[in-house]
Amino acid sequence: MGNGRVTNSLLEQLPEIIREGRKQAEKILESLEGRHRVSLQTREWVLPSKDTRDSDWITAANRQAHLGDEGTADWTNRLIYGDNLLAMAALLAGDEHTPSLRGKVDLIYIDPPFDSKADYRTKVSLPGVELEQKPTVIEQFAYSDTWSDGTASYLAMITPRLILMRELLADTGSIYVHLDWHVGHYVKIVLDEIFGKDNFRREVIWDRGNPSGGKAAANNWIHSHDTILYYYKGPDPYFNKIYEPYTDDYIAERFTNNDGDGKGPYRLQGVGADIRKQYLADSKGKACTSVWQLPDINVMAKERLDYATQKPERLLERIIDASSPEGGLVADFNGGSGTTAAVAEKLGRRWITTDLGKPACMIMRKRLIDQGAKPFLYQAIGDYQVEAAKSSLGRSFRVGDLSGIVLSLYGALPLQPEDNPLRNLGAVVYGGKKTLVLVDSPNKLTGDATLRKAIAQREHLLGGWDRVVVLGWNFEPSIGQSITALNDPRLEVLVIPPDLLDRLRKKGGIEKLRGQVRFSSLQYLTIKPVRRQRSGDEEQLQVTLDNYVLLSPEAINLDEDNRKKLLKVANAEPLALIEYWAVDPDYDGAVFRSVWQDYRGNTANDDDPLRVVTAASFSVPHKKGERRVCVRVVDVFGFEAEVVQVVTEGGK
Repeated sequence: MGNGRVTNSLLEQLPEIIREGRKQAEKILESLEGRHRVSLQTREWVLPSKDTRDSDWITAANRQAHLGDEGTADWTNRLIYGDNLLAMAALLAGDEHTPSLRGKVDLIYIDPPFDSKADYRTKVSLPGVELEQKPTVIEQFAYSDTWSDGTASYLAMITPRLILMRELLADTGSIYVHLDWHVGHYVKIVLDEIFGKDNFRREVIWDRGNPSGGKAAANNWIHSHDTILYYYKGPDPYFNKIYEPYTDDYIAERFTNNDGDGKGPYRLQGVGADIRKQYLADSKGKACTSVWQLPDINVMAKERLDYATQKPERLLERIIDASSPEGGLVADFNGGSGTTAAVAEKLGRRWITTDLGKPACMIMRKRLIDQGAKPFLYQAIGDYQVEAAKSSLGRSFRVGDLSGIVLSLYGALPLQPEDNPLRNLGAVVYGGKKTLVLVDSPNKLTGDATLRKAIAQREHLLGGWDRVVVLGWNFEPSIGQSITALNDPRLEVLVIPPDLLDRLRKKGGIEKLRGQVRFSSLQYLTIKPVRRQRSGDEEQLQVTLDNYVLLSPEAINLDEDNRKKLLKVANAEPLALIEYWAVDPDYDGAVFRSVWQDYRGNTANDDDPLRVVTAASFSVPHKKGERRVCVRVVDVFGFEAEVVQVVTEGGK
């Protein structure tokens, strides 16, 4: 799709786009058997508990009984943060908890982005101030990739993804692809190629009812519908006919007979000898046609979440009711505001939803907790950086190559190979001071062990150094606690920008990026001493937030004016930056199981939509000896931090 071919019409480019998409998908499918297949990391096992006043012992005990279930139950619903291509690859590969989902999904609904000019800024409301945050760097690059060559690159993005979706579908499964006039007709050709023209079932017209147009419609028809393309995979798809209630006018006009036999009004159906009576009481209603008149979400609607592309629940109810059995598995790989997962949950279906946007994932998690969903997993793509590196630097990529690039961008010279077998150490000599720089591997979490190793190398390697700087990709959420405990002024820990690989690919190499890459500090959280109070077979836990420090405002996509506003709030009221926080009363150091949560907008805990409550008080079954209480917070920008406290019986 290089610049030399832009003159080709889209129709001429289509066969090549589809060929390339097939190749990309086949490569992913081949890699599923390999050792380096993509995996999902569980970031949180969410056991929704909306109301802090709900300290009912039975509820607490049930929740405790659930705590051993993760991965052993037949199924756990999942919300996945990250690129849906990698998420689908991981679902197809399977893991030790869940076998491969190839051929296991009953219904897929997707509502992919279809407007290249949409401005996906996120509004962040803080007490007394409203910030405009541009998309995160990862979202921006994904987005500019999607539209770099207009519709051609959009189709190149969606083709391999649709192929993987077909692999996930059961033979009786079907897919609904929600589009509008920007790209709909081109995507139809791609769908015909992947699912087969004969498996195109219906074009559904969604009449949204509240037309949009503004100035653009001054001399045009007012636009008021989207198109939903419905395909199935095999010859015998699951389908449950949906009926709408008759209108009063329809009943008055058609059901005009009544024999007074107690069966109520009826109409005559059929011709000649086949005429029969159809009683209103026995009628299912009017079978739905392919034009759906379902109003879009009203500005004042209770379900409205202030998410730009949110779809109404009634739309998804119709699709899920019609095309998935009870208990069936429904997937949405452009999760957005979470309507598919929320409706699937209400209708007794199992679900998977994914999104590349941190804000979308936060909205979805809150929405599901808010409706009291069954426990679900919040997961992320394992080794995201390694996957991104392989796709941008080729499969032969080595971690050492990447460390060398990072050292160079930081301004460090690599040490000699004999002192630097992993190729991850460099030196900065400035003003007579010698600084050792250590780049941690992208496929592990930088934590306490790495920091101790870095300090040891500072003391002993090549006669010693004045300072050591550790550059990390992914961190143990408790890293802030480790840095505080070490209390070493000659140690600095910085974050490698998460979009570095994308930027290298876009800008065309290190030289173009030199001097433009900022390595940020970390954010950290402190809590007051946790209190435990026993009462028979249970105990009350009291957890209180103390302080939250946002150390890396430059890693947030804000302009100067918005950054000043942010710092004002951060200095005056740091806890107002917290979007969501959760408590695991018995953290095992591996999977965070949140049995208590609060988030901004949850007015079950308080009446302030712009602040979280700062203290949690809830009951858990009594436990002898120590408890490892873990508190995890997510701030309004999606950064996470956690703190662990070991609490003895009877308090601290």
